[in-house]
Amino acid sequence: MASLFSPLSNEGRRVLNRLPRLIDKVFPMPGRFRSGLPRDVAELSGLLTANREDRGASYLGKPALLSAYLRYFMPWNIYRLCRLLPGLPLDLKSHDTVNDVGAGPLTLAAALWISRPDLRRLPLEFRCVDRTPAVLEAGRKFFAALASDTIESDGGRPGGSDCPWVIKTIRGELKRHGGLSIEIKGKPAALTAAVNVYNELFWNFSPLDTEGLAAFTNRAARLLSSLTNPSGSILVMEPGIPRCGEFISLLRLGFMKEGRCPLSPCVHSGLCPLSAVSGPGSAPFRKAKWCHFAFDTEDAPDALHKLSGAAGIPKERAVLSFILAGPASRREPLGRANTAQHDRPQAFVKARVVSDLFPAGEGWGRYGCSERGLVLVSGTRKSLEGSPSGALEELRLQDGRKDGKSGALMAEKTSG
Repeated sequence: MASLFSPLSNEGRRVLNRLPRLIDKVFPMPGRFRSGLPRDVAELSGLLTANREDRGASYLGKPALLSAYLRYFMPWNIYRLCRLLPGLPLDLKSHDTVNDVGAGPLTLAAALWISRPDLRRLPLEFRCVDRTPAVLEAGRKFFAALASDTIESDGGRPGGSDCPWVIKTIRGELKRHGGLSIEIKGKPAALTAAVNVYNELFWNFSPLDTEGLAAFTNRAARLLSSLTNPSGSILVMEPGIPRCGEFISLLRLGFMKEGRCPLSPCVHSGLCPLSAVSGPGSAPFRKAKWCHFAFDTEDAPDALHKLSGAAGIPKERAVLSFILAGPASRREPLGRANTAQHDRPQAFVKARVVSDLFPAGEGWGRYGCSERGLVLVSGTRKSLEGSPSGALEELRLQDGRKDGKSGALMAEKTSG
């Protein structure tokens, strides 16, 4: 069993535990304002979720909301990425460039620095694009302090002068029609990333407007692919909610139209079993399930958990949806390989677990995504607790049996 979300390394946990104090050092807050921080966090949480229509385009330009973002949402987003990034096949080399579209306070750069210490000595260039200058400037200050603190703790020279990463901030924004408001100059990137940014653009699509959302994701796939070297990869991560899961599934298809097959979390290059574009019978299941992953947050900083509790939004689990698309290459038409897999007998499949535990008949079950389509693995609660969300499992199919509710192939674990 291989999981997408390995526990933090000792080094990663040590650095993350220092983040709250480091943020306070870089962005000092007068004591008289600290008591209002939980309230500001709760207000910003509402603007990011239920009260989206009440926020302006540059809502993070307001000092109180920016402070709440830097002290709560930024470290939680860094934590999510620190759990995800080490398990992804990101092969960055000396003098590579990284495009970060919708970079915010440089969350991706910070998470890569923390979770991939093997990259810290490589000369890399980050081109960070965001529409709010105050957020970019805050990110620049924070990353400089993070790099300096880490380098000094490892015996390097004070002041972060040993950091080989070049950070370039660019004011610009993604447009609803699929383009960027500015041109990112320089060579195509080895990695282009868009983290928690596209949901702000597709949120107003009607849930019934699948064609409109598909056209939007096709434009997004073309843009991100054009910014990326043909040999490079593209990472898009969004909150793990149903609408974002559908966007990720459609974006996966858009990348494949650009010749970029999925590297993660998918275990195949066929049609997505969790998308409305998967064919007859998939839509009813899609209404109940979507591609997302969850993991416990026990190893997140205690100070962050305390702030979450004080704001009334405790986080016992982190949830996200994502896609990592690989190099552009020629391939067979989408679905041909998948159909071939369905046409021939196969006793075993590899599947990525994409659900929590739930009661299934007289036992328990989890859904998984495989080259044969959706699978339902059943067993005892104890046996399936060892297959958490994101785990890669080898499953034995049960003689072509299908689940009557979802149409998923029935399967059982081969070990564990």
